[in-house]
Formats: sequence, structure tokens, C-alpha cells
Amino acid sequence: MNSTPTESPDAFRVSQLLSDTRYRAKTLQTIAGVLIMLFLGWLAANTLSNLNTLGKPLSFSFLGDKAGYDINQRLIPYTAEDTHLRAALTGLMNTLVVAVLGCLTATILGLFIGIARLSPNAGLARLARVYVEIFRNVPLLLWLLLIFALLTETLPAPDAFRGEDPSATLIFSDSVAVTNRGVFVPSISFNQPRFGWLLLGLIAGLSVLAGLLRSAAKRHQSKTGRPVALGLPILATWALSLMALVYWAGPTVSYPELRGFNFRDGIHLRTSLVALWLALALYTAAFIAEIVRAGITAVNKGQKEAAAALGLRGGQTMRLVVLPQALRVIIPPLISNYLNLTKNSSLAIAVGYMDLTGTLMGITLNQTGRELETVLLGMSFYLAVSISISLVLNWYNARVQLRER
Repeated sequence: MNSTPTESPDAFRVSQLLSDTRYRAKTLQTIAGVLIMLFLGWLAANTLSNLNTLGKPLSFSFLGDKAGYDINQRLIPYTAEDTHLRAALTGLMNTLVVAVLGCLTATILGLFIGIARLSPNAGLARLARVYVEIFRNVPLLLWLLLIFALLTETLPAPDAFRGEDPSATLIFSDSVAVTNRGVFVPSISFNQPRFGWLLLGLIAGLSVLAGLLRSAAKRHQSKTGRPVALGLPILATWALSLMALVYWAGPTVSYPELRGFNFRDGIHLRTSLVALWLALALYTAAFIAEIVRAGITAVNKGQKEAAAALGLRGGQTMRLVVLPQALRVIIPPLISNYLNLTKNSSLAIAVGYMDLTGTLMGITLNQTGRELETVLLGMSFYLAVSISISLVLNWYNARVQLRER
């Protein structure tokens, strides 16, 4: 009599996708992912259909049209005869400039305020706390408008620098003019047309050389147990190489000079740029200060006591012992603050600073009527910048993390 083959108890059954805990989570995730993709596909198809019905099919050809408007603050060459794409890139460069300046200033200021919050000097600690509470509890837009108003109303006009006995004078050996129309600083130009590419090549080469030297020093230390001091030699190499390149390129310094109704020559940092820079830096520094304070307090007090027992002074203990360990706590939330500062720079339109929002998603949008395309491009630019910042800082965060054996 033939026997019917029985199913193996380990054989896979479709019902296990929901009943078996080994597959249930992945099954639900797959279903949710498919539903989300179907919804996004339906949303995109519906949007494109509606645009076609309105006679506005999705198109980015407007980027090649003449912009027809001027941008008062620009880092790259631009005229009103250039295209909308060139205008968008100019606005993007303006966004990156204020983001970099704001992040650097906010980091330095937040570091000192965060340390001051833990100072044994009660007056200094209270003053730092007042700063933090005032700046982080008032909206950034109000700080931006207030600082812009203070700069335009309190600083002297260019006409105040005129005459034999002017009421205002240039500072830093008559090289910098601070006015209500902006700050005028000396500019440097080079006779070599490809100086920028040469500088980038030198920086890349020195970076590779420094990495190779550090790797060789680590291998030497692992074999012999004796460390190799490379800090000063690498710093001296960087300084001498950059000085040699600058000297070879033949720099020409142009100082600001009052001609007519305003200063000419030099670099003009407009009041809108300075106000946005200060507002972003002062506002974000309040949050960074609290992050620094939390990171420092997370370090065990025994570390400070051990440093004091070795004879280290307070500043040395903070720089060599506490802060390197506190970075593990500081860097992750610091990334979020850098991203917020970069995105908050879109408030520049409130003071007339022509960043990406003011150019691409402002004037270009109004001239072309391509609201969907301009907003999508603006979101893509901000997303790319934010992801780049996140990747770099996450890489650095991985480098400073303690690794267990």
C-alpha cells in the first residue's frame, strides 16, 4: 500500500509571512513600502495630469531663459543678462556663504558660552545663562529684524567718512569701513588666472601627504610604542606651502575708498548679509552652548580630578581631557543645529539678502510662473546641502568615538 508523502515541518508556508515572528516584521514593512510607493506614484501622476490640463506641463526649460534681474550680493560673476540657472547658482552660493560663516561663528561662540555656563564664577555663569534664555526663547525672525534695524540706524552713513574732520573713520589701519550700508573690507586679487585651481590642488596634495604621514606615525607607534609628534611639522608645511603659492601668484590688495556717495573697491559685505550672519550665529550659539554644557557634564568628574593630580591646569584639563571626551555627546546634536542654521538662512528674504530662496523661489518663480519646478529645485538644493553636512559630520563623529578592544 503506497503512503502519501508528508510535508517537512521546516517547509516554508505562505501563512508564515504573518504568523511567524521571523517573517512578520519584514512582511509588514514590505506591504507598507509598496503602499507608500503606490500612493506617491498616484500623487505624481495626478499632479502631472492636472498640470497638463492647465497647460503647464512639467518643464525645466525656463532655466535657460534670461533672468533679467540683478543680485546685489554675489560671490560668482553674474549679470541680469545671465540665465535663471546662473541666478539660482548665485543664490545658492550666497546661501552657502552665510551658512559657513554662521556655523563657524556659532560654534566658537557656543563653545565659550557653554564653558562659561559651568564657570565657578557665579556672575559669569549667570550672564551666560541669561544669554541662552534670551536668544533661544525669541523667534529668529525677530532677532534678524532687530539686528538689521540696529545696523542701519546706528552705524554711520558713508558721508560721515568725508571731510578733513570726519565724524567716522576707518578701522584696522584705515582698511575697513563699517557703515549702515554694509562693511567694506580689502580684497585680494592674483595675477595668475588659475590660482584657485592651484590652491585646491595644493590643499588636496597636502591633505593626502598629511594622511600618509599620520598612518606611518601610527604604524611606528604600534611597533615601537613611541609616538611621533607631527602636529608642528605638518602645520609648518601647510603655512610655508600656502605662503609660497600666494607669493608666486603675485597678490594685489585693493582697499575700500570713498568715491561719490559710497565706498568703492574692496569687498562689500552688505548690511543684509551681516545682519543675517549675526542673527543666525547668535541664535544658534544659544543652543550649541547648552549642547556643550551637556557634553561637559557627561564627562566623569574623576577625569578632571585625575588631570589635576597630574598637574594640569584648568585650561589644559578642559582642552586635553574633558572636551575630547565630551565630543561624543556634543557632535550628534550639533549636526542638527548646523542643518537648522542652513535651513533658517532662508529667512534672508526678510532683509533683502538674495539667497536661494530669494532668487530661485522668489523672483524666478514670480517671473516664470513655474512654482512646482522652482520649489522642487529649491528643496533638492537644500536636501543636497543638508545631506552633505550630515555625511561629513557623521564621518567625523565616527572618528572621535571611543573604540573598545
